[in-house]
Order: sequence, then C-alpha cells, then structure tokens
Amino acid sequence: MRLIIAVDGPAAAGKGTLAKSLAAALGLPHLDTGLLYRAVARQMILSGLDPACDDGEQTAQALQPEDLLRDDLRVPEIDRGASSIATQPPVRSALLKRQREFATASGAVIDGRDIGTVVFPDADIKFFVTASAGVRALRRYQQLNGSEACDKAVLAALTAEIEARDRKDAERAVSPLRQAEDAVLVETDSMDAEAVLAYALSVVRVRFPS
Repeated sequence: MRLIIAVDGPAAAGKGTLAKSLAAALGLPHLDTGLLYRAVARQMILSGLDPACDDGEQTAQALQPEDLLRDDLRVPEIDRGASSIATQPPVRSALLKRQREFATASGAVIDGRDIGTVVFPDADIKFFVTASAGVRALRRYQQLNGSEACDKAVLAALTAEIEARDRKDAERAVSPLRQAEDAVLVETDSMDAEAVLAYALSVVRVRFPS
C-alpha cells in the first residue's frame, strides 16, 4: 500500500506514537520531522550557537542521519531550541526537501506540525492529534522520569512550557501549527495508544480498503 499519511499535532499529544505504530501496521516508512528540528537545535548548541537567536540554516543543511540517533534530543532545552529554529524560513526550507523526498518514493507516515498543511497538503489521509496541556505535560513528565512519584512543581512547569510552545507554534509567521481542513481530529485525553491506533486504522481501511 503506497500511501502518504500526515499526522500533525502539538507536543506530547501522541502523534509520534500513532505515526510509528501506524507505519508498522501498514508496512510504510516513518519519519518524525520534529526530530529533524530537534537534531538541528542540538547540533547548534554543540557548535556554540543559540537556537533562539542564531541562524540555523547551515546546520540544517549539514545534518547527518546519525544526528537523529542521539539520546539527548527529547529534553526541555531541546524542546525550546527546536521551537525557536522552526520559526526560521531558511531552516524550514532546508528540511522541507528531505521530508518530501523521504515519502514520495514508496509512501510514508510522517508526523510533525505542518505536514498536512505545508509539506504534503495533498496527503492521502491527514490526522490531527491533540490533547489538553495538562495531559500532555503528564505524559512528558512520565517520559522523562518513568514511574516515579509526580512532582507537582515540575509538572506545573512542564504544563507552562507546553502552553508557551503551543502559542509559539500557532503564532509563528511561517508554517504555523493548525489543523488542516480535511484532517481527521483525534483527541487523545481519554484514549490510550492502542485505542488511538485502532481508530486511525479504521479510518485508513474505510478510505482505502485492501
């Protein structure tokens, strides 16, 4: 099945989990485009640059596959850095070609924030995955800290960071985060990963019966 499936949504809503599982279920490649921006932010920091104010175009152009494999890309510092460099048109342009080339050969499930609106506006299927800021903060806390008892102060800080990133992503001038008009909305507050996958697969199979 050669499909291009766009999965968009805010941070920690579950879009990456859905996209990865959906790709495995359908036998399609998966690309987490957020990881590209995270990797650029990390490489800038390693080079002594500040993602909040320095130009990231050259770093984006020089990005290597192994840069995406680092285990320090999902931390708050990189969350903020990725959000900052995502506002830079030259960075987005440098990464856009990679994203399109990845999917056009054999189809793919691609997740990010502007896949269905900018990268693949003609995607075969689009999902927009979201959840409340509080639920997303708890998920991010558990991702970072495992099953240890929840620190309310840390959780509150994570919630504030997520809300700030939502505003930044939605208000940026270039490729803002928004739901495509033809995207299927998936609200995950009360759904676990298995239920979200089952729902998404049902949508795919109705539209593209095998």
